[in-house]
Amino acid sequence: MFVKICGITSEEDGLLAVAMGADAVGFLFAPSPRRVSPTRAGEISRRLPPEILTVGVFRNEDPRAVVDIANRARLRAVQLHGHESPAETRRVREQVGTVIKAFRAGSAELEQARDYGADIVLVDADQPGSGRIFDWALAERAAGALPVMVAGGLNPENVAAAIAKTRPWGVDVSTGVESSPGRKDPRLVRDFVTAARAPGGGAPPPDSVSGELYDWQAES
Repeated sequence: MFVKICGITSEEDGLLAVAMGADAVGFLFAPSPRRVSPTRAGEISRRLPPEILTVGVFRNEDPRAVVDIANRARLRAVQLHGHESPAETRRVREQVGTVIKAFRAGSAELEQARDYGADIVLVDADQPGSGRIFDWALAERAAGALPVMVAGGLNPENVAAAIAKTRPWGVDVSTGVESSPGRKDPRLVRDFVTAARAPGGGAPPPDSVSGELYDWQAES
């Protein structure tokens, strides 16, 4: 089970996520209490092991700015969390190694997820940050063969149930492992990763996708 800890704002929390077993950490460049500068994200990323997927999260940003910030912060991936079109998403994918495209649960765009050219699809709540859990099964089918990450209201108490129900490729959490906005709680991060990786908790990553992802990381 691929685990991403998002909303990292400090080197301490980045290293914490890695120490607890996260595969990826996310930095927010959209308006948020967890927003960081490209310089800060780059400083944190340089302290993390090379196998960790560092992800910049953007919302309705100009594709040129997305690529520029990702390069300046030396990020390995970007997550597009707004109303980016298939053409805009593909434009970013041409210049960034890995792209995660986020969709709202129940969005009609999910049926055309493959048209965006992203590597991974992330499905979030209709109102991100609402803390609501919903039926992810339809979203996973709509994405076809693409790996699907689920988000939206996940925490250590419910992540195992969400995984058992939906069998996703990965999970993404931010507020569910925080002691306060932008500050990760070591116990909650540990418990979240442990619950997500519990035996029988979820399907393994598709070999073809995980292989391509980690091969690309090794070459970077």
